[in-house]
Amino acid sequence: MAVLRTLVCLTAIGMFMELAMAANHTVGGASGGWDTSTDLQSWVASQTFAVGDNLIFQYTPNHDVLEVRKADHDSCQTSSPLQTYTDGNTVIPLTSPGKRYFICGTLGHCSQGMQIEIDTLATSTPPSASPSPSSPPSASRSPSSPPSASPAPETSPSPANTPESAPGSPLSPDAPSAESPTLASPPASSANKSSFRTCLTLGFGLVLMVLLAL
Repeated sequence: MAVLRTLVCLTAIGMFMELAMAANHTVGGASGGWDTSTDLQSWVASQTFAVGDNLIFQYTPNHDVLEVRKADHDSCQTSSPLQTYTDGNTVIPLTSPGKRYFICGTLGHCSQGMQIEIDTLATSTPPSASPSPSSPPSASRSPSSPPSASPAPETSPSPANTPESAPGSPLSPDAPSAESPTLASPPASSANKSSFRTCLTLGFGLVLMVLLAL
């Protein structure tokens, strides 16, 4: 039973987040509408449509909304629409990516500008920024620079001049090393962000579980 409630809570959280991310697009914008006086093409160009959004047509009784094929949209042909809406406040969910075409079926209105082409994207996530160009390679040595002099070979001391290693002396192999091992600092935790998301999700789940238990 507890597992079932958890699944219900998680599903409700997912639906809530999806609804919160959806956008409503009122055709024509706040200062226009689905009519012959609004520049509908400029309005469409200013919008970004994504799956999950809603397209809202608000219009007077002398207009309607026809969803048509591309050829009928381009030629303002109203005889074979895919869908017809006349309620004055039409909400059309954008449920799949791709292009959809809408015109007004009133005689002459399509040719006066009441036609739009909606291109729905698969996601509303903005495109990632292009990677910054890599830093230019460091300049190579100028050909005119003289080559660095090779170091003089080291001369090994003769056996007669080599002092014997006394016990306990710094050169003695039995003397313990004075250097202590360096302790590597523990790596920083990389789970802070995922822990925050998990806590947020569990918080939503607990709230919904309490509501379901009431």
